[in-house]
Amino acid sequence: MRKLLAAFLIGSLFGGGLIISGMTNPAKVQNFLDLFGQWDPSLAFVMGGALAVTLIGFRLVLRRPAPLDADRFELPGTKELTPSLVIGSVLFGIGWGLAGLCPGPALAVIPLAPGPAAVFLVGLLGGVLGHDAWQRRRG
Repeated sequence: MRKLLAAFLIGSLFGGGLIISGMTNPAKVQNFLDLFGQWDPSLAFVMGGALAVTLIGFRLVLRRPAPLDADRFELPGTKELTPSLVIGSVLFGIGWGLAGLCPGPALAVIPLAPGPAAVFLVGLLGGVLGHDAWQRRRG
């Protein structure tokens, strides 16, 4: 129960931050990517703030022997850039740019704009399921 409450509070804080910063507005994201039109640099400030908090937070948290509610940290076993990682990143970036949403803001915007969020989430789910099917075929 404690883990669920912590996840709810952290998710609510994250979603609230996305809404307050305007990152749930696809036009804001698309204007950030429009370098030669109505460029909006505010997303860079949001990303910079998130990066600063993450850099400090990771340095503090990884000094601990384990997370508060787990036996050990679940960190990636490799730092290798694989073709799958690069292709997936490119597809994610293209989808992010076209939709103006990534998964966090898409979930946060459901109560505000359920139609566009649903379209995005269906596409996201299709991508995840398509990747899983592709991985199973590859063996």
